[in-house]
Amino acid sequence: MIIPKLHKNEAARIAAMKSYNILDTLPEDDYDNITKLAANICNIPIVLIGVIDEDRHFLKSHYGIPFNESPRDISFCGHAILSDDIMIVEDARKDERFIDNPLLTEHNAIFYAGVPLIDLQGHALGTICVFDHIPRQLTTDQIEALKILSKQVINLFELRRKNRTLILANEEVERRNKLLKTFASHVSHDLKSPLANINSLTEFLKAEDQDTLSSEASLYIDSIGKSATILREYIDGILHHYKSDELLKTANENFNLSEICSEIKQLHLLDNEELIYNDSFIVNVNKPVLSQILINLVDNAIKYNDKSKLVISIGYKSLKDHHQFEVRDNGIGIPENKLEDIFEIFSTVDNNHDIDSTGIGLTTVKNLVEKQEGIISVESIEGVGSTFTFTIKK
Repeated sequence: MIIPKLHKNEAARIAAMKSYNILDTLPEDDYDNITKLAANICNIPIVLIGVIDEDRHFLKSHYGIPFNESPRDISFCGHAILSDDIMIVEDARKDERFIDNPLLTEHNAIFYAGVPLIDLQGHALGTICVFDHIPRQLTTDQIEALKILSKQVINLFELRRKNRTLILANEEVERRNKLLKTFASHVSHDLKSPLANINSLTEFLKAEDQDTLSSEASLYIDSIGKSATILREYIDGILHHYKSDELLKTANENFNLSEICSEIKQLHLLDNEELIYNDSFIVNVNKPVLSQILINLVDNAIKYNDKSKLVISIGYKSLKDHHQFEVRDNGIGIPENKLEDIFEIFSTVDNNHDIDSTGIGLTTVKNLVEKQEGIISVESIEGVGSTFTFTIKK
């Protein structure tokens, strides 16, 4: 018996093989189907798909034998990976490389054919191979089939590595998102208190010294208070944006639309503001998510309104696969050239009404709608009002 030599690029080959994370993994149907197919094509009792490690031959799929690894020193495949083409041993009893080999003497491995599994960088990772207990030959078609199957195994390896890379990338994104949420929460807590103090102090100064302050000083104080309010809205918006995904974990339920609308009316509307809605019964919907979407849209409708009497209506329609909701207002409207941009984070619309925006709320709304497998759109006429329509998958 002759022990297989190491590959000429052994270190690079081993590194490439390990990058696919195949070693010591459980059986998978995709690989087992290939070995079964090869057994049928070649009419042969044993088919293996394996990779060559430093000191062992690990079998990702083994058809016809009960074990899933063997020492590299006795492996036929250790010899096969030294070539770029198929290695065929018609009778191992006559080949000096395998005389007295335990696979021959104990398992009667007489016939062997192995095709190297060569990755896209040219590294021989292992083989797809066939064994028989009698001397034999393969037809040209059978050899070609094994070569084709070897490429399919490499495709599975590549897909496995890409999936693993994607999983790791997603885990890293999730880790960073958690850190960002924690950071946003801390920033919100630490900044909201001093900003509230600034607002209180500016109001106090205006109330106490309104007769002694010059018009210029009053303007400065108003500007300070306004800036502090805008900054608080930014902080609240960012915090709500990063916490919005937590709402998605809530179980769906059945409820009347009037339950949400009544709460919105009590909490957000003044005497000169009217909310029109019906008492539709909503089935199997995440209520906190729907509430957050409607609250944001109603808040926008209130904020961007210059009418003496504000009117907002919330409508509902049951479609075949989705719930459809509509929020209509009689506000200042949105310029036509800005309709496609308003859902982008920090995107704001210039207006002549001295109304400032953070550009976060509608991004949060769009995120929640899309996480519910729905879409959101807007129609608007400047000076007349806007209509937001969104769906939620049933």
